[in-house]
Amino acid sequence: MGMYTISTRRNAVAILMGIELVLNSGSLNLVAFSRFSDTGLSGQVFSIFVITLAAAEATIALAIVVSMYLNTKNIRADEATLLKN
Repeated sequence: MGMYTISTRRNAVAILMGIELVLNSGSLNLVAFSRFSDTGLSGQVFSIFVITLAAAEATIALAIVVSMYLNTKNIRADEATLLKN
């Protein structure tokens, strides 16, 4: 669902939600594989790193979206090239 959302949406906020879905599914897989293997808590530790990475990514991406809105008055991802200047 996350990859479908990323590939079909033009709205920057919807694309961010798709990225969050992909990161959360990867985190869920890490915890599930850790549960059924004998490696201990390594899956949970990596999952915490993924959650931290997702929070940092969301913060930076939302700052870019706000900047894009202030410059262009819309948040369409295909018009993000206007921020190059």
